[in-house]
Amino acid sequence: MDLFTAIDTRSSSIKLIAPGPSREEIERILLAGARAPDHGKLAPWRFVVLEGKGRDVLANAMVDSLRRRVPSCTAAQLEAERQKPLRAPTIIAIAAHPNRAHKVPVHEQLWAVAACVENMALAAHALGFGAMWKTGEAARDADVKQTLGFESDDEIVSFLYLGTNAAPGPVRAAALDGKVTWIGR
Repeated sequence: MDLFTAIDTRSSSIKLIAPGPSREEIERILLAGARAPDHGKLAPWRFVVLEGKGRDVLANAMVDSLRRRVPSCTAAQLEAERQKPLRAPTIIAIAAHPNRAHKVPVHEQLWAVAACVENMALAAHALGFGAMWKTGEAARDADVKQTLGFESDDEIVSFLYLGTNAAPGPVRAAALDGKVTWIGR
């Protein structure tokens, strides 16, 4: 798939099923992420790949997070939270690990990680897989970060859900109306 076809046809999946990408395909997706623009060449991204029972690790951490944040949550809410990581056969947790002492501002390092995630979503699409970029409250939970092996000041930018696209989302038409100002042309 050429670059513009990938960009023009990518959408967020609604439903993902097995099979997910193979180890080699995951590594290709990760390498695509690591090719993102990166001011200062800091490589501020960190990845945790969750498959099979590994998704249960995230599910349990997300349930514990919800219990702490919403002590009055119902059993149904806890079960819905537990099911979130089971929506796809593969999840890649992508965190920013910013170098806070470096002259490149932290916000630019976070933007580099967001570009990394977009590269990964496009690479997954080009390989024939669907993707969903998710975050939510659990992404900001210190215990969830610790469970996944991230440091406390790392910022989870995405839980990138990957799998076979059982229900692709609609492809959003790109429009520039009212979005562009030309100066000096």
